[in-house]
Amino acid sequence: MPSDVVRVIYRKYDGSAHRDYPARRLAEDDLGVWLGIPAGTESVYHGRPSVEQIPFVLLVPRHGWWTGMFNPPPRTSEVYCDITTPARWEAGGDTVHLVDLDLDVVRRRETGLVELRDEDEFAEHRARWSYPDDLVREAEAAAGWLFGALGDGTEPFATSYRKWLALVV
Repeated sequence: MPSDVVRVIYRKYDGSAHRDYPARRLAEDDLGVWLGIPAGTESVYHGRPSVEQIPFVLLVPRHGWWTGMFNPPPRTSEVYCDITTPARWEAGGDTVHLVDLDLDVVRRRETGLVELRDEDEFAEHRARWSYPDDLVREAEAAAGWLFGALGDGTEPFATSYRKWLALVV
């Protein structure tokens, strides 16, 4: 039986630290694993200690090249998706490893505008760290799919995440 607490570890492609924090396992369903991160959670961001000021819910899909962060107000991003390698779970299911691939797809709360972000960082890291062509194709395909899904009412990006977010706000 997996633990109620999951350690979420994001690294960059070169292995450097990106984000690291504990989360509470809320549920598992056909979409993936839903994790709750309450305000006050101690975390590490780019190697520096941090404390989460605003709670959020993270969806780690079973096979997708992304993770989805669902945010309450006052965050201006209602949904923030990181393009990542598929999740790698340690035996026991209490730690998940992800490689952040720079690209982000974001839906703004006030306007519903969907944005593809950090294409310049993706291009820079692609050259610096020699991203393989298949990784580039998967990352770009995931970003394209998310761009449409965040704008057209595809679940879990429409309303289904709200029941999980209510558990951490």
